[in-house]
Amino acid sequence: MKATAEPIESAASAQRGRVAIYSDLFKARLTFLVVLTTVVGFFVGTRGPIRPVLLTLTLVGTAMVAAGASALNQYIEREHDTRMRRTATRPLPAKELSPGHVLLLGAVTSLIGLGILQFWVNSLTALLGAATLLSYLFVYTPLKRLTTLNTIIGAIPGALPPLMGWAAARNDITLGGWSLFAILFVWQLPHFLAIAWLYREDYAQAGYVMLPVVDPQGARTGSQAVSHSLLLIPVSLAPFIMKLVGPVYLFGALAAGIVMLVMAWKFSRSLSAASARRLFFASIIYLPLILALMVLDKS
Repeated sequence: MKATAEPIESAASAQRGRVAIYSDLFKARLTFLVVLTTVVGFFVGTRGPIRPVLLTLTLVGTAMVAAGASALNQYIEREHDTRMRRTATRPLPAKELSPGHVLLLGAVTSLIGLGILQFWVNSLTALLGAATLLSYLFVYTPLKRLTTLNTIIGAIPGALPPLMGWAAARNDITLGGWSLFAILFVWQLPHFLAIAWLYREDYAQAGYVMLPVVDPQGARTGSQAVSHSLLLIPVSLAPFIMKLVGPVYLFGALAAGIVMLVMAWKFSRSLSAASARRLFFASIIYLPLILALMVLDKS
């Protein structure tokens, strides 16, 4: 044990502290987003009163799967992360943690999370959690170095958490649950295109085949940001059509969707870093806003 633990922490870790290191390793902000979307899926999918114990177990299990997946992803991509400015300070490239430590911690955390979902929630939710974990690590992650389709494929595991919340509440999956999945799926596309445009040089240096890397003029990137933002508007209205939410959500989702579309159109016209940032910030405001509207205006 001493030999493997010896390189775990370097001088840099002493500067940042353990909380910051493990927050980066587990991608705390991304894990929080996963938990948030799972809560909404659980709440919208619940018929009758909320069951606090079941909700808590669902969130703990889902958070552990998400955190473990983030750690394992960083283990797999540790060499590539050293080549990107935005990832070079992560725990493995910065040599704050050892690869063996991260591999073990990521695997154990993921397995415990899946165990909680299997034994204390239901098998369907555990199956969706396993699908999220495996598709993220073994489909999306390697495809980032092979094809620009990785963004669309990677949106699948990113959209599964609200479906997990729905499945945890109902122990089945209906069209209502798939409507939540569809919103998260489509939302990720313009959101990530904005990020990829801002960091296209980093991605190219790391060997990732992102659309802005193979589309240096930006015509395809801009048009796809617009088309996906346009698609998001009717997709976001599905919960209202299915009578899961009321008219407050309808008007709020319409307004938020129009703002997203305008930001995407402006980005496609200028293809500047400033317009990409505005699209990115519009996307990170959009999602929690419509999730809050779902909860507040549940039918």
